[in-house]
Order: sequence, then C-alpha cells, then structure tokens
Amino acid sequence: MRAFVLKRYAKSEQAAFVDVPRPVPKPDEILVQVHAAGLNPIDNMIPKGMFKPILRFKLPATMGSDLAGVVVEVGGRVTRFKPGDEVFASIFDLSGTGALAEFAVVPETAAALKPGNLDFVQAASIPMVGLTSWQALKERARLKSGQKVFIPSGSGGIGTFAIQLAKSLGARVGTTTSTGNVDLVRSLGADEIIDYKKQEFADLLRDYDVVLGTLRGEALEKSLRILKPNSTVVSLIGPPDGAFARARRMNSLMVFLFGLLSRKIIRRAKQQGAAYSFLFVHPDGGQLAEIGELLKAERIRPVIDRVFPFDQVKEALAYLDQGRAKGKVVVQMTSSQGGSARA
Repeated sequence: MRAFVLKRYAKSEQAAFVDVPRPVPKPDEILVQVHAAGLNPIDNMIPKGMFKPILRFKLPATMGSDLAGVVVEVGGRVTRFKPGDEVFASIFDLSGTGALAEFAVVPETAAALKPGNLDFVQAASIPMVGLTSWQALKERARLKSGQKVFIPSGSGGIGTFAIQLAKSLGARVGTTTSTGNVDLVRSLGADEIIDYKKQEFADLLRDYDVVLGTLRGEALEKSLRILKPNSTVVSLIGPPDGAFARARRMNSLMVFLFGLLSRKIIRRAKQQGAAYSFLFVHPDGGQLAEIGELLKAERIRPVIDRVFPFDQVKEALAYLDQGRAKGKVVVQMTSSQGGSARA
C-alpha cells in the first residue's frame, strides 16, 4: 500500500511516499481503509524533531493522526466494530501505522462510528481538534454554563471547534481573529470578538474563568490579565509542566526539566489566582462518540478550509504551515464520501 512516511528527523524535508506492506490488526485493533485524513499543525512539527522527548515514534513512521474510513478487518478481541462500519479516529501518539496511508490499524478504544450526517472528509477534520477541545474544556477546566472562556485564534482548527463546544456547554466565549474572519467566528457563537490587527485583547477583556492557551510566549502571559480569581489556564502549546511529565512516566530528569520550564508561568498564574496546566491530547473513542452525538445533533459543525488529494500531501502540509487556514485542512484518499452525508 502507499503511505506518507517520515524517514528521519531533520530541518529539511525527510518525508515521502513509500510502498509498504498493508498492516495486520492485532487482536484489539481494527484495520481501516482510509478515505480521508485531517492534518494538524503538529504534523509539521514532528518531522523537525520538536516532540522527540514526548512522542514514542519509531522511525521510519507513517505520518498523520486523524482519519475517517471503512473497517475492512477486525482483530479477534474486537466487539464494538465489524467490517463495513464507517468510523473516525485519532491515532495520535499510538504505536502502529499513521493516518496518511491507504490503510491504517486503529485500536478499538480509539475509534468511534462516523456520524451519519458527515461525509468522510468532514469526519476526518474532527478527531484531534474535537478531543483537544473536549479534554481541555470539559475534563481539565470543567467549563460550566454561564462561565466565560477565552479561546484565541478563533478561526483556526482548534478555535472553530472549541468555540462551538464551549457554546454547547452554555459558556460565553471571547476570541481573537483577523478582520476578514470576524463573521466566521461570530457565526460559530463567539460573544466577544477582538480584531487583533486593531485591538489588544488584554486591554478589553475582563473577568474570564478559563483561558485556552493556543498562543506561545508573551500572548499566554498577557492572557493572565483577563482572568478572575480561582480561574484556570489550560495550555496546548506549553510550556509542559512536571505533572505532564509524571503522567507520561518520564524519568526524574525530565520531570525536573519540565517543572523548571513551567515555573515562571505557574508562578505568574498563581499571582492572578489562576491554576496553570499543560494538556497533551490523548486518543479516546468514547469521547469521540460523545462528540459524534453533538455533530449528529448539529450543535457543532465541521469547518474545513481546503481539501487536497492524497498525492498532494506535501502541498497540503505547506499550506497548513502558512498558518492562515480557516478551520481544517484535509487530505482525501478516495473519491467516495459515503453514507448519508449532505453537501
């Protein structure tokens, strides 16, 4: 089968199409014919070696994490899926084949049935941004109805999903975006919209309960100024903290180093009466199934910027790396979009 494989870590391009054997599912895995794969910013960071201390990749490795497709084979212990089922999943940070391939093995626990009202491209756009938003807002921050959450970069992949999830939880949402994307984030439910080209969010927003950290460096520290006491900062971009290192069962040196890296932001958060933590998304088919219910009820809709054919993966990654996508960038492996999907 054809797969997009990372050969080694380097600043220069080291990923290419390779013919590899079709994977065989283990007893607790399903084999999926991939119809579409969603891209994420981390797909451009991994080849540069930026996540070597964290991820368990054994090179060469097939790239990509988010997929939607059809089950063609199941392992002997699989009970939730059967051949012919349409599924979607994130296989990020799991051993086995990646999503940018004609076939991928997926742990049964990482997959969920594809919502019938989504086509494969739409479904492939969801897993990582959906799980990240769910784990950050519902699990870590415990966002409640009536609370206020700040979600920067509202027109990006995470932002477009997180705004909708927060609104489904009854929260008020503040966000930043460029002038041309104001109407988009407003249509998703954002209540306070800051045009970052004209305004400074830290001067205008006040009394927020939660910050979803999607911006690095100074912007994360600025966001502390908008928080009320007993608030929460969940960062998706770092710095990683000691608690994260312990949860990943890293050695004592890494626990110490991550604790050192996060010491400044933790101290400043405490000065504002806030709790800081770093979140690294993990696959979870149960959570993805709950997200699927929101999608089926149309309380959340996919936002897709561009769809590229499989043989243009490099171009798709380059486009994503520009940082201007409105929503998600998706790679389509087949022309069939399946099910009862609507245009």
